[in-house]
Amino acid sequence: MLNVDSCDKNKNSDQSVHHPVVDRAQAKHDLRSKVAGQIKPSDLYTLGQRIEDQVDKFSDRPFLIYGDRSYTYKEVDERVNQYANTFVARGVQPGDVCAVALENRPELFFCWFALAKIGAVSALVNYHLQGNPLTHVLQATGTKIVLVGEECITPFLETPETQEWPQWLIPDAENVADAEQLASFDHNFSVEVERASTARPDAALRAGIRAEDDMLYIFTSGTTGLPKAARYSHMRWMTSGNVMEVTLETDTNDVFYCCLPLYHGAAATSVASTALSSGASIVIRRKFSASRFWSDVRTHGVTVFQYVGEICRYLLNRPEAPEEKNNSLRCMLGAGLTADSWRRWVERFGQLDVYEGWGSTEANTSTINLENYIGSCGRIPNWEKTNLRLLRIDPETQMHVRDENGFYVHCQPGEIGEAVGFIVDSPEIGAGRFEGYTSAAATETKILRDVFQKGDAWWSSGDLLRYDANGYCYFVDRMGDTFRWKSENVSTQEVASELGDFAGMEFINIYGVTVPEHEGRAGMAQVVMQPDCEFDPQAFYQFVCERLPHYARPVFLRVGYQADMTTTFKHRKIDLQKEGYNPDSFADDLYIKDDIHNTYSPYSDEVLARNALPPFVGSGA
Repeated sequence: MLNVDSCDKNKNSDQSVHHPVVDRAQAKHDLRSKVAGQIKPSDLYTLGQRIEDQVDKFSDRPFLIYGDRSYTYKEVDERVNQYANTFVARGVQPGDVCAVALENRPELFFCWFALAKIGAVSALVNYHLQGNPLTHVLQATGTKIVLVGEECITPFLETPETQEWPQWLIPDAENVADAEQLASFDHNFSVEVERASTARPDAALRAGIRAEDDMLYIFTSGTTGLPKAARYSHMRWMTSGNVMEVTLETDTNDVFYCCLPLYHGAAATSVASTALSSGASIVIRRKFSASRFWSDVRTHGVTVFQYVGEICRYLLNRPEAPEEKNNSLRCMLGAGLTADSWRRWVERFGQLDVYEGWGSTEANTSTINLENYIGSCGRIPNWEKTNLRLLRIDPETQMHVRDENGFYVHCQPGEIGEAVGFIVDSPEIGAGRFEGYTSAAATETKILRDVFQKGDAWWSSGDLLRYDANGYCYFVDRMGDTFRWKSENVSTQEVASELGDFAGMEFINIYGVTVPEHEGRAGMAQVVMQPDCEFDPQAFYQFVCERLPHYARPVFLRVGYQADMTTTFKHRKIDLQKEGYNPDSFADDLYIKDDIHNTYSPYSDEVLARNALPPFVGSGA
């Protein structure tokens, strides 16, 4: 296990030479690079073949664990085969796209893996969508069949347009609907699955499928606008598992905890692909539960946990419990863990390897912290050996800086820039490819051309990062989430990190809103308090003043008890910005920073006037 303290103590030293933690990380980085190139785009190797290979190796070992039910690799394969044979009997062809709308449960894996075995493509649907966004995801992927879990029927019932697609029902004993609700769904599918053969479908069905062909579509979280379907090839999905297997040093004794929705990229890729590659087990939880997390870890001997920052904060905000002590976790991987939360986590729950990373569902590049260096999302000792660059941003205009020849400029240490990935376009190389979206137009919007030389192409992440003199990288914000106030640049991410541990707070969301007659945007915070905790505006004002410079202190607050987040634990900001500080737009309590009285005062025209702020006008976006 890497030592957190050793890295932290050497924060200002030159760690590029002869440091044990760094040396080990470099060796692991080299191995990751080697493994990343094992599967070639033209290989006739698919997820269907990998499943069968791993089943033959680990037949009797547990693979999927759900509640009290454990499925061995062999049992999973037999159930997958029943689904696959039913798909074939019903006319599903290689290359066909089937939408899958199920909560986290074994049947989702059965459907997904079965489709892969016959060369079809799974489109994992966010089952919270309805109306136009739901019909959009079916149209955007060219879906032919929709597999609907009984627990997910409501959005389809409330969106009559979805009746254009055949909808095959996957029963759910835990969420039984009434007969009238189920009338429009095909019940016979599940009956046929139960009667189908457990023998493997003919491998010839996928004979022409190459590693570079589409296997999975995962939708972006859609914090604004319609979600886009990111393409995942067999190659990219399996390579992810190969790389993370050597990164986490996993084997058959490991138990992964899957509590993020499987339609989310992290759960569907890192967790599932790494566990399958390692011959490990996956504990499936339908939805994240802070109250059940540590009991699940203890009951199942969970060793690997995939997180997002908000989940970690929920767990840290809960009262201490006996089951969290001496737990079995040996490592965790994810993104969004602040330096403060990281320190609190290891102090409270025990030392373990933390693999904080940066990337996205569609990314062709990424970083990952291999050294337990608190606060960093990875280290790049030599930029020439990676396809990642940070493009310098002008703090005044928030536009890319160009040199005298019109080309973009890579950041120097300490500068903030947009992370971009060089797009590798070779029939023999899979690493560095940008597979894009099902929409060619959407794909093109994420490509920057002629960046450092004529003819080159780079994937544009929209994320702002910086790095220090030793190459350690840090996530700063999304482009557009960094706003300018009082002639200073303010990072919403950094403000949220500083204020996130206010007593009694569940979480905080920071964004900028326009103020008439003022340049830039004023900081605004959406604060959600824990149940039974009252918000103390004076205490919060003092807390803010202790933590932040004057220009970064939120000018407006809206305090409530329900978060406005995506189902993948990402904060929504666009609608909040539009609502601005208009008290008629929301029911939350609204406060104004009142420097004269050293507190946050309830919104009123009088408070606005004495702090030289005009009434809200128009859109805050």
